[in-house]
Amino acid sequence: MASSGEDTPSDGDAPPAGAEVPAGAHLLGFSDEILLHILSHVPSTDLVVNVRRTCRKLAALCLDKSLTHTVLLQKDYEASEDKVKQLVKEIGREIQQLNMAGCYWLSGSTVEHVARCRSLVKVNLSGCHLTSLRLSKMLSALQHLRSLAIDVSPGFDASQLSGECKATLSRVRELKQTLFTPSYGVVPCCTSLEKLLLYFEILDRTREGAILSGQLMVGQSNVPHYQSLRVFYARLAPGYINQEVVRLYLAVLSDRTPENLHAFLISVPGSFAESGATKNLLDSMARNVALDALQLPKSWLNGSSLLQHMKFNNPFYFSFSRCTLSGGHLIQRVINGGKDLRSLASLNLSGCVHCLSPDSLPRKAEDDIDSGILETLVAACGNLRHLNLSAAHHHSAEGPGRHLCQLLARLHRLRSLALPVCSVADSAPWAGCKPAQPAMHAVPCGFGKKVRIGVQASPSPFSGQAGPPPSSVFWSLLRSLPFLERLELIGSNFSSAMPRNEPAIRNSLPPCSRAQSVGDSEVAAIGQLAFLRHLTLAQLPSILTGSGLVSIGLQCQQLQSLSLANLGMMGKVVYMSALSDMLRHCRRLKDLSFQAERPALNVVIFPLLHEGLADVIRDVPMVHLDEITLFKSRVAEEPPNLWW
Repeated sequence: MASSGEDTPSDGDAPPAGAEVPAGAHLLGFSDEILLHILSHVPSTDLVVNVRRTCRKLAALCLDKSLTHTVLLQKDYEASEDKVKQLVKEIGREIQQLNMAGCYWLSGSTVEHVARCRSLVKVNLSGCHLTSLRLSKMLSALQHLRSLAIDVSPGFDASQLSGECKATLSRVRELKQTLFTPSYGVVPCCTSLEKLLLYFEILDRTREGAILSGQLMVGQSNVPHYQSLRVFYARLAPGYINQEVVRLYLAVLSDRTPENLHAFLISVPGSFAESGATKNLLDSMARNVALDALQLPKSWLNGSSLLQHMKFNNPFYFSFSRCTLSGGHLIQRVINGGKDLRSLASLNLSGCVHCLSPDSLPRKAEDDIDSGILETLVAACGNLRHLNLSAAHHHSAEGPGRHLCQLLARLHRLRSLALPVCSVADSAPWAGCKPAQPAMHAVPCGFGKKVRIGVQASPSPFSGQAGPPPSSVFWSLLRSLPFLERLELIGSNFSSAMPRNEPAIRNSLPPCSRAQSVGDSEVAAIGQLAFLRHLTLAQLPSILTGSGLVSIGLQCQQLQSLSLANLGMMGKVVYMSALSDMLRHCRRLKDLSFQAERPALNVVIFPLLHEGLADVIRDVPMVHLDEITLFKSRVAEEPPNLWW
């Protein structure tokens, strides 16, 4: 594609002279509507810098408001500083929504050019280099701004914000603020807030080793009452100081709870003890507001009667992750005996080991679930789009129509689903049995030998072998959910060595016995999901050849992120040839994560990266190994439509 005027056709719209193009087959022969749809998939920097220079017709289309209204630079690693400056110079006045989240490679002086986009209504600058003075200069020019996302880093000084900047902040209605230092940031200036999203990433110690204090600076604590606040969301990284700072934020809300509050969500790893202020806040919420979304630390709900007093009005998001909520309490207090909850879109029951049992009495991992509780849940929440049942043993009893997969198959609107591996097994294995080898796949030759890139060691799933048996409950479940976009199969006893926003857990437990019957054929069944975008597979001990991965690569052409952890037998990785074949077909893959035992990494992964797997990854466009520890379940982790 031409990048300068020298290659531009003389008549503007016609193809270059001498090109033999059949009539009507040239790109410019399409209607403007089709061309605009095609151009919408081109990065904004390329539209302005390259495509716009090819001909007069494309030059006009590239400036269409549908393409210049919203500019997404997030993870656009080819957006250099010169390209971003030229982009702002050419179409800055037309941009109303700008997302530069994570553009860490851009200097502060380049980010400062955002001030030229004077029509901006929404801007996301999370992860960008900003000082207090630079932020003040930018916001002073953005009088129409209503939605803002920034980082608050060490050295931030709110006293350096100008009067014009504070005037802009007073009109902001949505604020996403990531704290890397104890501070209120710009919150005291945002008096018209309707949505407040707080991410606490404060370390307990400085780089020099000094212990930080959770006490905020005097003069910053005059946070006004937010009577317009509708959504409050706080996510904490591990660390005592993060809990201390969030308590100061909650103390402000406890004085006078906003009457319009309809979403209150706090995500905390580990335990988080209640304080007097938080108890007053929850009591006030129970009396004065009707919530649509609720997520609280597990210690606030365990053994508490809080749910009995909370009022809900058309709820769309519930998260009870890691709580001791029993199935009986779930039906009585949340679903209210099975009343209609068609408004509920997201339900997170990750780690709730008793949520499908009638009571919360001590139970063994091999105990069966109560299919009646799950049936009531499915019937009451028929419009669920996101469901998380991971990190717990959910075993189904024998009998037609009682298996967990058969009941979940009724939720046809599901778009994301997280399940423990043992929950998709057809039946419980007998004691002492070894995992059965699928008849349609053979163990590759040279079991202990070096894997060779480019040599297919396992037979293709499309070479005449039968697919997963139609009687498989997991196969039937996926067939009934053709529009599923995110799927997570994570072993019940799996714990990541480096979890995200969770304390590291060193002790690893063996896989559940029922997971032994989930192998390559079940993984191949995932290939039915033509719209699958995100896939996580962790702790599947019966993966032998990995042929199911090839099936996924061939059929799931929309796959964008892939996370694999501890597949196959301990210390053995014999599916690398299949994995490399899979990656060759994943043309849209952007994020690749892999975790295995150290022997496997040393003996297999590192040599492959050196000898050939890097070439496979280079053949896949837009692959960035920038999210390596994503083995914490993401399904229903955050409510939908909170940001961007």
